[in-house]
Amino acid sequence: MGEGISDYTKFCIDLRRHMWMAGVEMELRRLIWQIAVTGKYISAKIHESNRKLAGFKNIYGEEQLSLDRSADTILKNQLQFSGFVREYASEEQDAVVHIGEGSEKYFVTADPLDGSSLVDSNLSIGTIIGIHNGSMMGDGRNTIVAALYITYGPLITMVYSAGKGTHEFVLNREGEYVLSQENIRLKKRGYIYCLGGLRKDWTQSHLQFVEYLEAEGYTLRYSGGFVPDINQLLIKNGGVFTYPALKKNPNGKLRLLFELQPMAFLMEQAGGSATDGKKNILDIPVDDIGQRSPIYIGSHFEVEKARAFLEKA
Repeated sequence: MGEGISDYTKFCIDLRRHMWMAGVEMELRRLIWQIAVTGKYISAKIHESNRKLAGFKNIYGEEQLSLDRSADTILKNQLQFSGFVREYASEEQDAVVHIGEGSEKYFVTADPLDGSSLVDSNLSIGTIIGIHNGSMMGDGRNTIVAALYITYGPLITMVYSAGKGTHEFVLNREGEYVLSQENIRLKKRGYIYCLGGLRKDWTQSHLQFVEYLEAEGYTLRYSGGFVPDINQLLIKNGGVFTYPALKKNPNGKLRLLFELQPMAFLMEQAGGSATDGKKNILDIPVDDIGQRSPIYIGSHFEVEKARAFLEKA
């Protein structure tokens, strides 16, 4: 599907029709669609936000915005009554939440509002979702069947994959997600790089990788939000995002289960790669829901180049 679709025709294909045409299994279609609809409710909550902190810290000791807690509650409540989800794990929860009757097929992971600290400066933020057909623990390659993220920016967009390519949808004025880009494909080599962490905290091997990118003339683009930066790489068809191991924090910053696995799935479905510098992200076992990992994600060339520099260390 996809070849020969005109610009006019693709804007007539909504999310549900696209998943049906792509042969996505019915229950998974309904679950993805329900999560996409939930994104509308989260978007509405963002627009009425007063940017205030909630006065709490999450399980990782980070300040929570009221938006974080609201987005998590909205998402959990919607999934609880879906009939398809057995367990829900969220970056805002301290344990896996059993929300089904025990016989449901899917296990959902969520970063309900990635980049929420950017709200006060009115930058794009997002929601990241992973959908598994087995326990979330272990390695993601054997269980993850779909992933998506929703970007709340000038446009509200959703990028999803159910193992049949990576596709972008735009929320139109009628409240429907309509096809914008089908089968997004990354070029083997891009020109954008997004760098997390402070330069003074980088390891020598990572610094050498960055210096290589700089010498090659790559363009620096970094928003401070994982969703908008990954979205930029996908829509611009290439480049690399990295939040590396740091001298005092060898596990980096980003969470394997909630952030890295879903984005790695989407990136691989678009022809890209994701690694911690040695192992592919989807092959790393999850031992704890809060587990963190370094990340190099994007076009195949840049990710393999990073691996080559890190293997020298």
